[in-house]
Amino acid sequence: MTNVGFIGLGAMGAPMAWNLDDAGFDLVVYNRTTDREQPFAEAGVSVADSPKHLTERVDVVCLIVSDGDAVQAVLERDLGILAGLDEETTVVQMSTIGYAETMAAAELVEEAGARFVDAPVSGTVGPAREGTLVGLASGPEGVVEEVRPVLEAMCDPVVHCGEVGQGTNMKLFINLLLGDAMGAFAEALVFGKANGLGVDDMLEVVENGALDCPLFEGKGALIADRDFDPRFPVDYQHKDLSLALDRAGDLGVPLSQTAAAREAFSAARGSGHGSEDMGAVIKPLEAVTDVTVEDD
Repeated sequence: MTNVGFIGLGAMGAPMAWNLDDAGFDLVVYNRTTDREQPFAEAGVSVADSPKHLTERVDVVCLIVSDGDAVQAVLERDLGILAGLDEETTVVQMSTIGYAETMAAAELVEEAGARFVDAPVSGTVGPAREGTLVGLASGPEGVVEEVRPVLEAMCDPVVHCGEVGQGTNMKLFINLLLGDAMGAFAEALVFGKANGLGVDDMLEVVENGALDCPLFEGKGALIADRDFDPRFPVDYQHKDLSLALDRAGDLGVPLSQTAAAREAFSAARGSGHGSEDMGAVIKPLEAVTDVTVEDD
């Protein structure tokens, strides 16, 4: 059985690591803040005292951290991943970061003699717990196939998107669409409520027409219940829209809808809702219109 290391035990990473343990992999974990390691230690999972010491003990290193700076730090820091690599190690980078940051990480790993798979995931905390994240893997086909059993312990399905960097591009594509759709949905709900429409009626119409989708069904119900516990926070959606706009700028692709959506999430962050679920993008609209979208 492959020895797997997992770095980053946050809201997404912890359930992903538990799924690897449940699948029977010989697991080693590391987190910068040690309190997140404690449940794993209590369950008998090995805990490393640095990324280097984790990397030296495993065949595959998975990492999911907050942003590109954190990825670079965990690779290059004193006793970081790069210090523990050899030619038999594969680094699977699962964080949502920019295209240039992905390519820079791949270059560092490959220069150290190891192999790199770019494999961000689509989904939130619920799918992370259930092992049903969508794995967006990219890299040499043979290397991706070698780590597929590891990815399939956390993801269903695993989509091979192409060469390194295409997994990141796919993640930016889907989160661009997610942010644009959520911003439009928030506006539509406030518009409907301002017109005196019932929230339940609006959601029923959406769910029984061409626009029916899990996003609108799930987020609509949560907004109506005023439940903004963070499944996918406003801050993260804002970050991902910014990354998509940066990449689009490099390519000369105009994204006017996405720019507007990013500013809607900027307004939510600026009014103190950055740590709340992305559905809180509706709150600045509600404040301006003195309308609250809630159960009738």
